Formats: sequence, C-alpha cells, structure tokens
Amino acid sequence: MRERRLFLGQKQSALATAVGISAAYLNLIEHNRRRAGSKLLQDLAQELKTDPRSLTEGAEAALLGALREAGQRMPEIAPELHRSEDLAGRFPGWSALVAAQHQRIRDLEQLVEALSDRLTHDPELAASLHEVISAVTAIRSTVGILTGGGEIDPEWQLRFMGNMRDEGRRLSSAAQGLVEYLEPGADRDMAPVVPGEELAAFLDQRDHHIAELEGLDDATPEQVAARIDALTAQVGGLETSAAKDVVRHHFQQYLDDAVAMPLAAFQAARAETLGDPSRLADLFDQPLPAVMRRLAFVPAWDDHQDVGLVSCDGSGTLSIRKSLPGFSLPRFGAACSYWPLYQSLSRPGHPLRTVVEMPGPTPRRFLCQSVCLPRDALRFDLPPVHEAFMLIEPLDDTRTGGSDGPVLPVGSSCRVCPREGCAARREASLLSADAR
Repeated sequence: MRERRLFLGQKQSALATAVGISAAYLNLIEHNRRRAGSKLLQDLAQELKTDPRSLTEGAEAALLGALREAGQRMPEIAPELHRSEDLAGRFPGWSALVAAQHQRIRDLEQLVEALSDRLTHDPELAASLHEVISAVTAIRSTVGILTGGGEIDPEWQLRFMGNMRDEGRRLSSAAQGLVEYLEPGADRDMAPVVPGEELAAFLDQRDHHIAELEGLDDATPEQVAARIDALTAQVGGLETSAAKDVVRHHFQQYLDDAVAMPLAAFQAARAETLGDPSRLADLFDQPLPAVMRRLAFVPAWDDHQDVGLVSCDGSGTLSIRKSLPGFSLPRFGAACSYWPLYQSLSRPGHPLRTVVEMPGPTPRRFLCQSVCLPRDALRFDLPPVHEAFMLIEPLDDTRTGGSDGPVLPVGSSCRVCPREGCAARREASLLSADAR
C-alpha cells in the first residue's frame, strides 16, 4: 500500500483524507499494525488506482513470518519450521489461528509486564492500597483488644467500638476508591497518571510520527505557533502551564528536526546509509541525538524495520519512550541499570554501540546505539545539563549490528532482569521487602 502511494506521489495525509480516516491510522495500516476492513480496502484501492488484491499480496508473507516466529518461541517442541509454507498453503485457517494466538500471547505478556510495573510504582494505586491496609490493621488491633480477655471499662469499650466504626467507614471508602480506580477496564493500564503521561499516550497513538509538523520549512512563525498550539490542544489532561510547556517543547523539537532533515531527503539518505546514525549526522550536519529522534519518529521505510528510542536526564529519569516488541520500557520507576543508555551518562560525548539480549521465552537481541551530550549550550556560570539517548534496533540471525563485543544480557527493569547477581536488583528487592 505504501509502495503504491509513493509511486503515485501521493501524500499520506491526502490519501487518509480521501478515504475518511486519520493520517495516523493510515500510518498504522501501512506499517501492518492495524487491519483494513473490506470497505476501507476498496476505498484505498480506488484512490490508489489498483486492484484490492494487489494491496494484500504481503498478507501471505506476514502469515509465514508469524508462523516462524511462533515456532521459534518454543524450540523445545521442535516444530518443522521449514514446512511452514506447506502449513499455510494447505490449512490457511489453522495457520491464521496459530499466528493470532501467538500475537495474543505476546500482547498479554506485555500487558502483564506493564501491570506488574504499575503495581510496583503507580503512586495513586500505592496510596489506595496503603489506606486499605492501614484501616484493616487498625480494625484488627481493636478487635484484638476487645477479645483479648480481661475486664474493660464500659467507657473504653464505647471508645473502641467508635474507633471500629470510624475505621470501618474508612476501609469502605478506601476500598470503593480502589474499585473505581481499577474499574475502567483493561485499557486502564495505559491511562496517564502524571502530566508527562498524557504526551506519551498521544505519541503512542501516532507511533510518535506527527505529520502536521512535516513540510513546514517555509511557514511563518505565526503559522508554526498556531500549528503547535493546535496540536497541544489535542493532548488532553494538561492542567498546568508546566505540562503544556513540556508538550510544546517536544513539538518544537520535532519541528526543528523536521526542518533540518526534511522527510523525503531523510528517507532517501536513510535507505542509502542503511540507517547509520553517524553517516546521517555527517550528511545533514546534525548532532547524533537529533538524528536518533528522526530515525525513531519517521515511518519505517521499505524493508527497514521500525526502531525504538529512549532518553533520560542526568538523574536517569526516562523522558522519551518509544518501545519495540520484545524490548519493553518501564512506565514507572527506573529501567535496567545495565542499559547502554546509562553507561553513556558516565562517558559524555562518547558514542556507544552494544548488542543486548532481553529475557523471555525466546530471548531477543537488539542493537543499542547510545550517546550523551549537553542539553543546552555550555555556560561558564552553570554546570552542564546532560541528556542521554539510546536508539534500539531489532536484530535477527543474519545481522550482528556491527559490534564485535559480547552480547550484554539486560532486562526492562530490576523486576524483569536475567542477572541473578545484579547489585541494583538486590537493592530493589530489599527496598520492596522494607515497603511490605
């Protein structure tokens, strides 16, 4: 679909408008992250002046890829991977069912990991649980006094009974609040809980690509400001001026990168350089962090895989978070201390390239390229504020990522870590035990 659109020289936004969907949704369809219904497929084929069947030719390849991935997930069963084409050809329905169940299992694993992360670090949930436990503890203590034997003055009995009544009401209120907080459903696990999460949710819906900020090279400052204000208004839940400033800063940064590296020229250069950040930085005379943002925020091109990106400040707090399947990012709390991202903080100005392996039923390897640079221009009267970026690219058996070093086992956080002797993991376990 994307290849046909580019052949006709049609913009993604124009095609989306013609068929009555958003550019962000069309972008997800083109990247095989959403399915197009029969009516939408007919409309797209009509706009692209082609047969609907020609737009679904990649479906069989996607099915075969899903079958092979499902087989590699459980190598101990020794599935006949070389006969996956026979299976898909003879039993397409069963093959589709296996692929769908594999995708469902992967989605559920990511959901469980996100919920586990939230149960550990969500401040509102922690406060609600603390309120419930405190009320239960107070009631148990009062009951223990009343049933412990011995004479109790009637006046004190009334006081204890009054305490139990008050704590019972407190427990009922806390439990009701906890139920209301968790009741909205499965999608609640991704609901924002702090202002920065509103921006993250907005960017995740668009796969971090903001088509409205592309091609504004000749726009006036007034037009740019109006476009950024309109986008900021689409990000819900921004109640404070500080939160709005964070969102505007991200949009302005995206716009600056788009002007310095126009989409068409950048995509062509990306294909020529095979997505090498260093070569792209030389071609466009831009710093590595800007190139990394551009690589992660523009749509995948032809056979190039999508890439992820994560950034942090000097304290290690994650800011930009674009995850990849198999490389989940913690939504709350700190990430794995062994990430090359954190190694870069101790070596400013020194780019690092490392192959890492994430744990799971089928461990996956990723090429992580990281760098740490000052966020703003250096000043004599202020210490430098550094920011580290890490570009994440999936690897397969045919690629090594250009790194001759050993593969580094890492996790997404201390709760999901393959390192039994990790000091950070031991410290996190001790803190968790103290909290309990």
